[in-house]
Amino acid sequence: EPLLRAAALNHVSPFFADVVWHGLSTAHVRQGLDGHVTVEELRRMWLPISPWPFISRMRDRSVLLVYARYDLTFPVDLSRKLVIEFERLEVAHELAVLPCGHYSTGVTPFKWLDAIALCRFLNKALHV
Repeated sequence: EPLLRAAALNHVSPFFADVVWHGLSTAHVRQGLDGHVTVEELRRMWLPISPWPFISRMRDRSVLLVYARYDLTFPVDLSRKLVIEFERLEVAHELAVLPCGHYSTGVTPFKWLDAIALCRFLNKALHV
């Protein structure tokens, strides 16, 4: 979207399909898909909701990537892979790594850390 000035991506992975395929809490979803679709096919189907194909288009925008260090739902290796791709493509971004897991992001005090990171970033990025 050309009018988009900032993107705050909370819990990140290059492809949403990989989260379903490799995440601990999504194992039941994968079981339902196994034998019917491959992870590669799922990546193609869910490409519009995955950040990977859009990274280079984010060059002129403010970007915040947030992930949880102990996340088993959005596995950390996937989060790091997305961060590394931003760095490889030299797309400027800010990074916040929360000291918790996926679901504990919604629990005090981690939800405050997440909210502060997101609000500070958006306030700075969208301040006119």
